[in-house]
Amino acid sequence: MNYFPWLTIFIVWPIFAGSLIFFLPHRGNKVIRQYTICICILELLLMTYAFYYHFKLDDPLIQLTEDYKWIRFFYFYWRLGIDGLSIGPILLTGFITTLATLAAWPVTRNSRLFHFLMLAMYSGQIGLFSAQDLLLFFIMWELELIPVYLLLSMWGGKKRLYSATKFILYTAGSSIFLLMGTFGLGLYGSNEPTLNFETSANQSYPAALEIIFYIGFLIAFAVKSPIIPLHTWLPDTHGEAHYSTCMLLAGILLKMGAYGLIRINMELLPHAHSIFSPWLMIVGTMQIIYAASTSPGQRNLKKRIAYSSVSHMGFIIIGICSISDRGLNGAVLQIISHGFIGAALFFLAGTSYDRIRLVYLDKMGGMAIPIPKIFTMFSILSMTSLALPGMSGFFAEVIVFFGIITSQKYLLMPKILITFVMAIGMILTPIYSLSMLRQMFYGYKLFNAPTSYFFDSGPRELFVSISILLPIIGIGIYPDFVFSLSVDKVEAILSNFF
Repeated sequence: MNYFPWLTIFIVWPIFAGSLIFFLPHRGNKVIRQYTICICILELLLMTYAFYYHFKLDDPLIQLTEDYKWIRFFYFYWRLGIDGLSIGPILLTGFITTLATLAAWPVTRNSRLFHFLMLAMYSGQIGLFSAQDLLLFFIMWELELIPVYLLLSMWGGKKRLYSATKFILYTAGSSIFLLMGTFGLGLYGSNEPTLNFETSANQSYPAALEIIFYIGFLIAFAVKSPIIPLHTWLPDTHGEAHYSTCMLLAGILLKMGAYGLIRINMELLPHAHSIFSPWLMIVGTMQIIYAASTSPGQRNLKKRIAYSSVSHMGFIIIGICSISDRGLNGAVLQIISHGFIGAALFFLAGTSYDRIRLVYLDKMGGMAIPIPKIFTMFSILSMTSLALPGMSGFFAEVIVFFGIITSQKYLLMPKILITFVMAIGMILTPIYSLSMLRQMFYGYKLFNAPTSYFFDSGPRELFVSISILLPIIGIGIYPDFVFSLSVDKVEAILSNFF
């Protein structure tokens, strides 16, 4: 048993070291940037070390556990621990946040506050993925909102206040349901609150009560990992945010909702989940089709990518609701894979915006000649987004397909129908990806403009896009990287259902 408080250090270190940014000397932004990147890299290295040496892959139980009394009067504990489900998102968080701080070099206005907020988000995300206590989970969920709101409303585009207000209304409104569900689960059937995940997982609830809890948690997670019809904050937020914030939003924030669905709705409320999953499955297929057909109609480049990520989150919902080990493993792989792909696409959209200062696709065109390197990276990553074999998205979506077809829970006709509709969604994906490429990079629009002031992507931007591309191709060639983490945990979750 390893008693060193690794996870507490991972949670406290970014926000503590980030609060020291305000005491750094006024020597321009360079010091602040380098300091922030050093914090992120140190954290990532520490995480890799701790998980490599102290995490056993074949053990489905909670590991690296910590359990301290925090507020005695309220029975509130600081309970942390990770298992095969949360180790992937934690490493993804470390990786994407490090690259997002590197992507945020052009930010010069109020850069101390900007970098501090990025690090505060980092702490909240890792706290959420490693919380083993319902109230701690809720607190980390809320800690996430304030930095995102400030990053949106201070460094966004023209309609930044509108989209920031919309974001905070949606997410804060949904977290009321999360809080009610948390207290309902914690206070049911005992005099003192039991907020521990493990004790809640072994408890059985009356059917009607479990359904009510499930609906509450479902609303909270449906806003975060946007499930139709609660997704409308996402395109606005992505369309206005600075692209380094977009990387964190698309790469990690949406995954928190999917993680919560697996961690709370599947593990703690299995009976209600088996009642709701056919309906959620239908919603997921509708979401894939709807978002993929709304995306080509968007003029704004970032909104188009945002709708594509809504469409990809449909696969995660379907995988979670297939209640088969293949489907759930596919959903976990899609969580990791779309974290990389979404972050990369938003980063490239932002760098091309830095060059040409155009947001709308119908004003762009012919950019392949002045900025060939960005064009190359954008093409490769768009191919990744449409699930080209050899990339991570392909394996995730194919395994979700297998998960539905081999699922024990559904009859044959619904399975065939859902697979058919999903296949149509996968056909619609290349349409919007390739038309986006065509509108941006081909044609003659920008030849009239003097092209002397275009710089192609520099070493920093190439480094960011290539280091996101490498894990995508790595997972696409050898998906066992992710499966070896999650496969035992998935079996343990599904043992509640059969």
